[in-house]
Amino acid sequence: MDWLDDQLKRAFERQEPPPDFAARTIALARRGKGLALPRWAVAAAAALAIASAGYGYRWRQGEAAKQQVLLAFRIASTKVNHIQMQVLR
Repeated sequence: MDWLDDQLKRAFERQEPPPDFAARTIALARRGKGLALPRWAVAAAAALAIASAGYGYRWRQGEAAKQQVLLAFRIASTKVNHIQMQVLR
């Protein structure tokens, strides 16, 4: 997943806005035109954000559990190998 992390870092790097950004923003605000979304769209976006945050949390928990299981297998394997060596002697 390192490539995904790298892509996300590059995507969220700070970038300077275009020189006319402030003027365009002020002009849009004065005209009264902008991003007017219906309430249902805002609610849907909020629900989607909350659901994806929950999914990310569960994914991280799953990854942590996987690492713990792999560590337990490594420890058990070492112990079994040690016992086998003693039995063979």
